Amino acid sequence: MGMATYTDDFSQVRKEFSCLREYFKILKSGYFSSEDYFREISMGMSGDYKIALEDGSTMVRIGSLLFGERGKKQLT
Repeated sequence: MGMATYTDDFSQVRKEFSCLREYFKILKSGYFSSEDYFREISMGMSGDYKIALEDGSTMVRIGSLLFGERGKKQLT
């Protein structure tokens, strides 16, 4: 699971996802080229999943979009 920097600078987020995609390609071609199980690239969360999908993500985490933001937990 790759996550980008938590920022509103979407050009930075895109750069980071692009870099993750390149690492994935290097690993796939260099070490896992004959392995069918090495096919998913998980990156992106609720705030940036659209960019992640544009950059090749095959799996995203969108819990906040589905269930809402987490509340702050009170310490007792």
